[in-house]
Amino acid sequence: MPFGNTHNNYKLKFSAEDEYPDLSKHNNHMAKALTLDIYKKLRDKQTPSGFTLDDVIQTGVDNPGHPFIMTVGCVAGDEETYEVFKDLLDPVIQDRHGGYKPTDKHKTDLNFENLKGGDDLDPKYVLSSRVRTGRSIIGYTLPPHCSRGERRAIEKMSIEALNSLDGEFKGKYYPLKDMSDKEQQQLIDDHFLFDKPVSPLLLASGMGRDWPDARGIWHNDNKTFLVWVNEEDHLRVIAMEKGGNMKEVFRRFCVGLQKIEAVFKKHNHGFMWNEHLGYVLTCPSNLGTGLRGGVHVKLPNLSKHAKFEEVLNRLRLQKRGTGGVDTAAEGGVFDISNADRLGFSEVEQVQMVVDGVKLMIEMEKKLEKGGSIDDMVPAQK
Repeated sequence: MPFGNTHNNYKLKFSAEDEYPDLSKHNNHMAKALTLDIYKKLRDKQTPSGFTLDDVIQTGVDNPGHPFIMTVGCVAGDEETYEVFKDLLDPVIQDRHGGYKPTDKHKTDLNFENLKGGDDLDPKYVLSSRVRTGRSIIGYTLPPHCSRGERRAIEKMSIEALNSLDGEFKGKYYPLKDMSDKEQQQLIDDHFLFDKPVSPLLLASGMGRDWPDARGIWHNDNKTFLVWVNEEDHLRVIAMEKGGNMKEVFRRFCVGLQKIEAVFKKHNHGFMWNEHLGYVLTCPSNLGTGLRGGVHVKLPNLSKHAKFEEVLNRLRLQKRGTGGVDTAAEGGVFDISNADRLGFSEVEQVQMVVDGVKLMIEMEKKLEKGGSIDDMVPAQK
C-alpha cells in the first residue's frame, strides 16, 4: 500500500488505544461504525493479498465528510475485504443501503426484455439517458491496492475483450498516457474523459497511484457505449444517448456487458459476484448492481415545488445537477437517477427511473398549466 501500512505487525507493538484514529469530528459511515472494540478485534487481520483494517479506513480517516453529506469512508482492496472485515463493513453496508442485512440475498437481472416501457419518455423534457455500472475482475486486487503489474494485466485483457466487439459495439481504445491533445479535448467535449483524480476521497484510498499508467477509455464508433479502464473500479461501463429512449440504452448496456464478460470468462477471469453483495466493487456504496440509471430532464416548475423532495424520496430517486455530484442545476435541468444499488435488480432499478420520470413529467406539464399536483404525489415505493 502507498501509506506504509505493510508494517501492520510492527504496529501491534502499540496498544489498540494508541493506534485507534480520532474520529470525533467525522461524519461518514465508517466513523459511525468503527468502535474501539471493533478496531481491537480486526487490527491484526489481513486479507490474502495483505489488505489491512487501516487500509480499509484510511480514506475515511483523512476525509471526515461533510456536515450535510454522509460519505462512506472506507474501501475494499480485494474481493476478500468484505468477508475478513465484515464486523466493520456489514454495519456500514446496512446503514448505507437502507437496512440491508448480512443475511439478505441480492437479485441480479440483466434481461433487458423484462423492462416495461422506457421508449416513450417525452423528448421535449428528457435531454439524454444513460446507464452505468462498475465491474471487478476475479483474481486481481482492486484499485486502492493493486500493483502496476496487475493494473497493466487488467488493461491488456480489457483491450482484447473490447477490440473483439463488432457491429454496434465496434470501437477504439485510447490509453491516457498516449493520448494526443486533440483526442483528449474531443473526449472532454463529449463528456467521456475521466480526469486525473483530484478528489481527496480517491487519492487518500490509493486509487491515484502511478497515474496515468494503464488507464484508458474505450468507446464505440457511435459514442453510445463506453468503458473506463482502471479508474475507481477495474471497469466502468456506460451506455448513453441523447433523448428519452431509456429502453434502447438499457438494451445496449445489458448486451454490451454480457459480451465483455464472455471474453473475460474465456481467460477464467469472470466478474466478482456473490449472492449476498451482488457485484463486488471498490466502494461499498456501489455494491449490488453498481448501477446508476439516469436521465437529464427539464423540471423548472416541479423543482421549485414544495413537494419535489418528497416526490423523489417516495419514488426512490435522487437528483443531482447535470455536472455530476454536488453541482447545481442549470435552467431547471436535473440528473435524476435511482437511489438504490443493493437489494433491487438492475431491471427493477431502471424501471423505477422510467416510471418515476414519466410521472414527474406529467406533474411538470400540469404545473405549466397552473394546475395542482397534490393528488398526483405517489405512495412510498
